[in-house]
Amino acid sequence: MDVPIFKTKWFARFARKEGISDAALTEAISQAEKGLVDAKLGGDLIKQRVARSGGGKSGGYRTLIAFRAKDRAVFLYGFAKNERENIKDDELATLKEIAAAWMAADTKKIERALKEGELHDVNPKEPKDEKDRKK
Repeated sequence: MDVPIFKTKWFARFARKEGISDAALTEAISQAEKGLVDAKLGGDLIKQRVARSGGGKSGGYRTLIAFRAKDRAVFLYGFAKNERENIKDDELATLKEIAAAWMAADTKKIERALKEGELHDVNPKEPKDEKDRKK
């Protein structure tokens, strides 16, 4: 998958604490790229379920993602389904604003956010070997 996938600093801490792997996040975006989205919340914001390690999606996590197919995905927020049913309207409005900002961000802003630790790359590109650089 060539779509850049990122997670915010907050989401990276949440995922680490909950044991959510980057592979699980990549799978959630792979499903979204195929049009399999759990909920479209408007304003480039979607909700995707992510399975709990060793379990299924039904007892897993809900993630809110700034997402635009074939462009980029930024994991913004997550919660365990057994701890919380859903988010409040004011939280949704704030997340839509944050999603819009990340979708509008240019390459320089993304690179700066990565360097400063505000974003983390879920699927960093492997450095090309010497042969590929000469092409």
